[in-house]
Amino acid sequence: MSPARQGRVRRVVSTRAGGRSSGAFSTFNLSAGVGDDPAAVTANRARLSAELGVPVVFLEQVHGTRVATVDAVPAPDAPDIPDTDAAVTALPGVGLAVLAADCVPVLLADPGAGVVGAAHAGRVGSAAGVLPATVAAMEALGARVGSVEVLLGPAICGGCYEVPEAMRAEMDARLPGSAVRTRRGTPGLDLRAGLYHQLTALGVGRIGGDPRCTLETRDLYSHRRAARTGRQAAITWLDPS
Repeated sequence: MSPARQGRVRRVVSTRAGGRSSGAFSTFNLSAGVGDDPAAVTANRARLSAELGVPVVFLEQVHGTRVATVDAVPAPDAPDIPDTDAAVTALPGVGLAVLAADCVPVLLADPGAGVVGAAHAGRVGSAAGVLPATVAAMEALGARVGSVEVLLGPAICGGCYEVPEAMRAEMDARLPGSAVRTRRGTPGLDLRAGLYHQLTALGVGRIGGDPRCTLETRDLYSHRRAARTGRQAAITWLDPS
């Protein structure tokens, strides 16, 4: 049995607390692309890696469907993988991180095959198919879709995510199950609900969710709450021990 198959799947979602960032990014911003002090972001990422005990791969997310396969341990100063919204690996001891501040961070794993994945699923990427692309990339590494487990991370909830009626209709056509009414009775989107239906249609049988709404939860970043803000991370890895 390979080391990957002997390891346990780990999943962590960060919060705003405990970092070096200040002002609008206070305090544990992990994104290098939102205007925060680069030294603070570097320190925050170093602390994250040290506390998790693994090097962490970050992505330069663009709301697309490109999936990177990570097959080597990244250097501590490795740049974010460009133009990429998901990553997969069968390498133990390497964390895959996706950043979010209302979009859905999605962590996937086939523990038996020893394959994990992480995807950034915002409105645009969800509609374009970032999750089917991620599952396909995991299958290329030996995962079986029926054995894949998924965590849908904290995101803006359907009760808060107000959108124009036309956008809701268009989105529901591309991601069925995502159309809702907000608490105000206006057109809204529940991306986690739509992604749940999409994953079920793919054959994924074990899907869990972090119920927190980023807009309502003050210890999480939310772009809807403040346009100038940081990003939390959802990270998964295969424990080599």
